[in-house]
Amino acid sequence: MMAGKKQFEIDAVLDAAMVRFWRAGYADTSLDDLSQATGLNRSSIYSSFGDKDTLYLRCLDRYAARYGERYDQALASAAEDPLRAVREFFEVTLQRIADPELPDGCLVAQTAMAIPVLSPDIAARATEVLGLQQARLRAALRAAKLADVDDFAVHLAAVNQSLAVMSRAGAGAEQLRAIVDISLGALRARTLQREPKPPSRIRPGP
Repeated sequence: MMAGKKQFEIDAVLDAAMVRFWRAGYADTSLDDLSQATGLNRSSIYSSFGDKDTLYLRCLDRYAARYGERYDQALASAAEDPLRAVREFFEVTLQRIADPELPDGCLVAQTAMAIPVLSPDIAARATEVLGLQQARLRAALRAAKLADVDDFAVHLAAVNQSLAVMSRAGAGAEQLRAIVDISLGALRARTLQREPKPPSRIRPGP
């Protein structure tokens, strides 16, 4: 029971720290901010989670795992219906953006934009997470037997990150969904090209 209780507390602390980093960014989140958000003093933060960089990496991994699992579930049907799968992929992001309990934007996108001022370890992890998002899209589109898989995977991953950035800049739900619809329109055109054409009918001679 004690071990279970401690694990629950660790999860709650990581969630609180993750939301604080997500809301303010790495540079604008101090140890005092983290202490206030988590309810732990500096000494407890250091002894349980290490320094600020180590805690940030744990929060970034937690964020990537949580939403990565949801993206994987959304893309699971890509072989049968790639359009629906990619729409559900974007829906994960749109629902997160619309959740009033969560900060605007995306922790991964914020980290990527701050790479020049971050430690090499955090910068490398952010790049890795972005690469994983492209890889899951690439695998899903390949399962759907689409052409230009690599280009579409890069494009869709970039659109997904841009949704988070634009939402943080004040874009509304209608504008964000219009962006998604345009990307889905391009994908729809590609899926139509993969479908076999019906055999031409040869008219009988006179």
